Amino acid sequence: MKFDTDCLHAGYRPGNGEPRNIPIIQSTTFRYDTGEDMGRLFDLEASGYFYTRLQNPTNDTVAARICALEGGSAAMLLSSGQAASFFSIFNIASAGDHVVCSSAIYGGTYNLFAVTMKRMGIEFTFVDPDCTEGELAAAFRPNTKALFGETIANPALTVLDIEKFARVAHSHGVPLIVDNTFATPWGCRPFEWGADIVIHSTTKYLDGHAAAVGGAIVDSGNFDWEAHADKYPGLTTPDDSYHGVTYTERFGRGGAYITKAVAQLMRDFGSTPAPMNSFLLGLGIETLPLRMARHCSNALTLAKYLQNSPKVAWVRYAGLPEDKYHALAEKYLPKGACGVVSFGVRGGRAAAERFMAGLKLASIATHVADAKTCVLHPASATHRQMNDAELKAAGVSPDLVRFSVGLEDPEDLIADIKQALERV
Repeated sequence: MKFDTDCLHAGYRPGNGEPRNIPIIQSTTFRYDTGEDMGRLFDLEASGYFYTRLQNPTNDTVAARICALEGGSAAMLLSSGQAASFFSIFNIASAGDHVVCSSAIYGGTYNLFAVTMKRMGIEFTFVDPDCTEGELAAAFRPNTKALFGETIANPALTVLDIEKFARVAHSHGVPLIVDNTFATPWGCRPFEWGADIVIHSTTKYLDGHAAAVGGAIVDSGNFDWEAHADKYPGLTTPDDSYHGVTYTERFGRGGAYITKAVAQLMRDFGSTPAPMNSFLLGLGIETLPLRMARHCSNALTLAKYLQNSPKVAWVRYAGLPEDKYHALAEKYLPKGACGVVSFGVRGGRAAAERFMAGLKLASIATHVADAKTCVLHPASATHRQMNDAELKAAGVSPDLVRFSVGLEDPEDLIADIKQALERV
């Protein structure tokens, strides 16, 4: 099936007389006739459900849809994008290990990696995404377990050169993990460019309506864990907590990573989405192609308007021919460079805050990528924990305004921006 059709049908095809929409299985537990039946589930010898903290039919159905859209081999849903970021790394790295990461990432992810996971004994080295392959390779160590980046960085809107990052990752025997939240699989399928694992904050465009917080991890099934068995003993040696199962032997290259993340991490951390939230996510995905086309069209219209405003110091949007990342966007994002525009208001931080306060249609909100337009000053909000040097490395200047363009009529959005800029 084509992508647009998969958005509606992948993962769930009702049988005769069954519900047309994905059913909401709002149950914590599942009944079995014998203890032996349930025991086989605990031993990972049979597929099925026994406790929603690990797996739930509604969650798995929507995960299968996202897996199909990304072209992966296996996927799982989580309670948030932050949980997806954490699980994606912690599934293959532990105390004493090292990860290389693009410096242009979401502030919450940076804090998770640089502060919280550092306390867990995992060290991160942050590199400029525009660095050369040699500079990127120099950041690797013998104990490096992964390379991480964002397809379109939030809020710097840096476009990741996925092929470059994949080449360096694979030359060091580690997987490339890509956060594809802003691009969505409609805009870019990182597996086709060499990425090995993709994550999402499904709270954003995949849901599309600011209705349900969630996350997802998708495995491509392409990375050969056995070829680097010494680096990934958690996948390639027996797991004592599951009676000695070796994930790569039992579930193969296409299922080992996700099965371990569910069986170990979801079991122990419980970052489980509510089935109702997964149902809402599934509904949102049905209109993803329609929404993303409008988001991208609106964003490009607004970016062009902002370019010509004397009150605006600079505009960052990869869809603009003059943008630094336009060539990469044409390569990786041919349908459009998402619906987020970043720009600077002349007068710095104070002017940016006055502009935001003057908006009437757009909402000031700690959110992005849904049907309604929202705006944020990252240096004062999502990235406020960073110092000036860290902000610069992340591509976040004090005057940066992140404008998440919604589905409204672009003329109304332009009128709102115009009247707010007149107050600056």
